[in-house]
Amino acid sequence: MSTETRAVAPFVISLIGGILILLGAIVTSMFAFGSPAIVGSMSGSMGGVMGDMSGRMAMGMMVGEMMGVYPIFSIIGLASGALVILGAVMLYSRPFEKDLWGAIIIAFSILGILGGMGGFMIGLVLGIVGGALALAWNPTPKTALSTPTTLSS
Repeated sequence: MSTETRAVAPFVISLIGGILILLGAIVTSMFAFGSPAIVGSMSGSMGGVMGDMSGRMAMGMMVGEMMGVYPIFSIIGLASGALVILGAVMLYSRPFEKDLWGAIIIAFSILGILGGMGGFMIGLVLGIVGGALALAWNPTPKTALSTPTTLSS
């Protein structure tokens, strides 16, 4: 296949968006799967701002509860980034299935905001733009352009 039958711009934009979503999810997972010393320092510094012992205990409990949810969100972010990258690669290799891959790119770019901060929000925007360009793109095979059709009566 030539480059005329491939969606190069939606591929590149979606690929960059997917990479940013994956990087954002990796940064988020550093905090989610971090050591207990990080969690203890987070609760200790927040408790110091509160001042008294009850405030320190309440903040420690909140951080502990949140640490149970963050690993789930970071896994969602990692999977979203990987699926946006997969959608971009499949869009490039199978351009005639552009509607399916464009919808996958948009859906997982939006889902990536949960666990990957949307790729620092830039990945979210690039994923949505790349998916929309994929949906709007119309592949034209080179043979259809070069051979005119004539009707015989």
